[in-house]
Order: sequence, then structure tokens, then C-alpha cells
Amino acid sequence: QVQLIESGGGLVQPGGSLRLSCAASGRTFSMYAMGWFRQAPGKEREFVAAISWSGSITYYADRVKGRFTISRDNAKNTVYLQMNSLKAEDTAVYYCAAARSRLRPGMPQSSYSDWGQGTQVTVSS
Repeated sequence: QVQLIESGGGLVQPGGSLRLSCAASGRTFSMYAMGWFRQAPGKEREFVAAISWSGSITYYADRVKGRFTISRDNAKNTVYLQMNSLKAEDTAVYYCAAARSRLRPGMPQSSYSDWGQGTQVTVSS
């Protein structure tokens, strides 16, 4: 089990950038696939991006592909989400999550065993 704490959210204008961080506790962080999800008001939580334990494999939702980049630093027990060209529709609470399994395409949210509390991202002028 890992404990996850997100940071880096805030208010940004359309077209701007933010970098979210997710710090994990525990010495087994490098064994986990990590994902970012988001939930907008009145909507279901949705997948944003995921990264394998080594960082060599990444997946993105179509609506963020080319704008967002997920990365990780296992030495720092941290996963990042760089968000560029932000749009109003990116406004949501962003969550990071950990999965003690091999990353695969379309992996369901139920595969992620540990979740952070979330950080608010608001894109508005």
C-alpha cells in the first residue's frame, strides 16, 4: 500500500500550463504503475494518463494526447503530469492512483488500489 499526495493544482488561464505532482510514501513505489484521473462537477471520474513502473510505457486519453505528459522519478517517489495548452474543459479535480499490476491499455479504475485526495485545476479567464 502507498499513500499519495497530489499538489500543483490551481487557477490558470486558457492556453496556460500547470505541472501536477504526486508524492508517494513507501519503498515499493517503483513497483507500481501510476495513473492520473480527473473528475469534473457532475461527471464521472475519467482516465487521463498512466505510466508503467519503469516509465517506459505511457497511455493517454485522446482528449489530452499531445497536450499532457506523464512522467515519474522513482528516486523521488513522485509522478508528474505536465499539462500544456489547457482548456476550460480540463477543469476538474485531478487524482493520482497506484496499481500493483502490470500496466495494460484500458486498465480499469478498479485495478488501482490506492488513491490520493485530489487537487483542483481550474482553467478560466
